Amino acid sequence: MRVYHGSYVEVAKPDIIHSRKRVDFGVGFYVTPIEEQAKKWCKQYMLRNKPGIVSVYNFEEKAYKECPSLQFESYSEEWLDFVFACRRGQDQSNYEIVAGGVANDKVFDTVELYFEGIISKKDAIGRLAYEKPNFQICLRTQNAIDKYLAFERSNSL
Repeated sequence: MRVYHGSYVEVAKPDIIHSRKRVDFGVGFYVTPIEEQAKKWCKQYMLRNKPGIVSVYNFEEKAYKECPSLQFESYSEEWLDFVFACRRGQDQSNYEIVAGGVANDKVFDTVELYFEGIISKKDAIGRLAYEKPNFQICLRTQNAIDKYLAFERSNSL
């Protein structure tokens, strides 16, 4: 499967060392099969006068079967609990790959209201039911990156 990573630099040799902590699925290298989504990720850099570069990879889907992985098909209580734990730095799972919805701007607002205790989990899930999930894949170990992700090229925006 072709996947994309949006940044301000070409990422020919992805690693988890440069990952941010306390993001949706924890420390890892994030890609998406949706090219437009990767371009949106670039825009955050472009707003700060940095270049926008989309790196393109081949992701071997057999990874889901060959290593510990977790896939969320929709925004759900399980997704919300997992994102909550990761963003709080409390995830203790051993998944090498996690895939599912992105907490983008609209979704993030709902997630933050839940995290702050302003709305209940039930209300948050109710609101998220109306959002079409974007999709991200987080490779959480260097082994998963090296074994299942192959750099193809990059494109400047």
